Amino acid sequence: MTHFYRPAEGHGLPHDPFNAIVGPRPIGWISSLGADGSRNLAPYSFFNAFNYTPPLVGFSSVGHKDSVTNLEATGEFVWNLVTRDLAEAMNQTSTMDSVDEWERAGLEPTESVVVRPPRVAASPVSFECVVTQVVRLQDRDGGEVDAWMTFGEVVGVHIDEAFLVDGVYDTALARPVMRGGGPSAYFEVGERFDLRRPS
Repeated sequence: MTHFYRPAEGHGLPHDPFNAIVGPRPIGWISSLGADGSRNLAPYSFFNAFNYTPPLVGFSSVGHKDSVTNLEATGEFVWNLVTRDLAEAMNQTSTMDSVDEWERAGLEPTESVVVRPPRVAASPVSFECVVTQVVRLQDRDGGEVDAWMTFGEVVGVHIDEAFLVDGVYDTALARPVMRGGGPSAYFEVGERFDLRRPS
């Protein structure tokens, strides 16, 4: 027996299962600068990588938030890896209040090499990105949705060498935090297993 529902008619459950099913998802911890130079740092649970060459990443913002406004104005951002040690600080930057998220979370910024927005100094991996597209999402009828997808080309990569094992980046060693479903579910990368593509 399965639970079937049409999303437009409601799911009939205590909490929408969509986010829990499509998960865990990497967190898009995005640092940006406004046109006036003001800094912003915010996490997005709809984030992922989309291409190898050139490397493209993207995140979706439900609502036209400060990050989208900044990226439309400046065309640059930085993605910062959220590790287990940084999870609480990341959570502090999810506020909708008009505050300096860096100060609120007690985070130190550090300069980027290619783009203007700063990186999170404590994050072991950061991608410096140049915006390639900002797309307002649509429903199946072409109606506009209150969500904006921003894609960026990765033009600079910073990796803490402690997470390079024999020249290979060790995903689990970095203890990345992923977003699950519900109002508070997060996951840390756990057990690893390997599968080789068939020849």
